[in-house]
Amino acid sequence: MLTDDRTVQELNRIYRGMDKPTDVLSFSQREGETAPQWGSLLGDVIISCERAQRQATEFGHSMAREVAFLTVHGVLHLLGWDHEDPEDERRMMAKTEEILSAVGLTRETP
Repeated sequence: MLTDDRTVQELNRIYRGMDKPTDVLSFSQREGETAPQWGSLLGDVIISCERAQRQATEFGHSMAREVAFLTVHGVLHLLGWDHEDPEDERRMMAKTEEILSAVGLTRETP
């Protein structure tokens, strides 16, 4: 889902107990009691386009690259990746960049 800061903040508050906007949220369909009914569906990725635009400007790359980055980041969370400590964060960032590079969206992409 591509949405705005307000919607992401509301979802973050309801489902994570954090009353603030963020750039991307991932909601797994493979966890909890209802997981078996969803088959191969991984889950949902929710991206704030407002936050993505600000970050694209801040990092000096395109909105398309930022949305792609957030999409890959969200999907990696659905696949079990996390960044709770610096080493995990480094590995997750490297994997994200590897995937983006494979589709031609390197850091240098304008």
